[in-house]
Amino acid sequence: MENFLAAFIFFFAVIDPIGTVPVFIAVTRSFEESIKRKIALKATLFSAIILLFFVVAGEFILTAIGISLSAFQIAGGIVLFLFALTMIFGESKPEEECAMVETSSTDTAIFPLAIPSIASPGAMLAAVLLTENSKYNFLEQSITVAAMLSVLVVVLVFLFAGSAIHRLIGDSGASLISRVMGLILASIAVSSVLEGVKTYFAL
Repeated sequence: MENFLAAFIFFFAVIDPIGTVPVFIAVTRSFEESIKRKIALKATLFSAIILLFFVVAGEFILTAIGISLSAFQIAGGIVLFLFALTMIFGESKPEEECAMVETSSTDTAIFPLAIPSIASPGAMLAAVLLTENSKYNFLEQSITVAAMLSVLVVVLVFLFAGSAIHRLIGDSGASLISRVMGLILASIAVSSVLEGVKTYFAL
């Protein structure tokens, strides 16, 4: 249960379901309510496929091109930290991604909703790092995948209730929450770098 909760919090921070709501509202404002629900479902499904691909094949691809997981963990931590800084100091997630609007409902579901809003670079990195074969057994990996999919279910629920949530928290509330998530993510990123350095020099 403790491992599930830790993985859930990690993925909740990197995916940022609440920060995705204003993005969803902005890019679907010209669609009917039934189409909006289909877009939400497609975006969540595409995100799940992308992240599951990184869970299954991410480590194999790294091994095939000769990159150690400790090096990837350090690089991933740095990328996560830079990503977190943009959430804290730069434009918040809704402000940055609402400008990316596509006209097709399927295109909208893929970009900018599935990528980079839901299946963000941070989420892809987390999918690889939290399912490392040499560090986690099958049960632990399954728990991580379950936590990741649970966060995606939360995303879907939030998108279905997007209009009501946006009225409740407003743009300012979404921006504030995105920055808090950025601070949490920065802490996680530093831990990832330190763990990667420790693992690298222990080899």
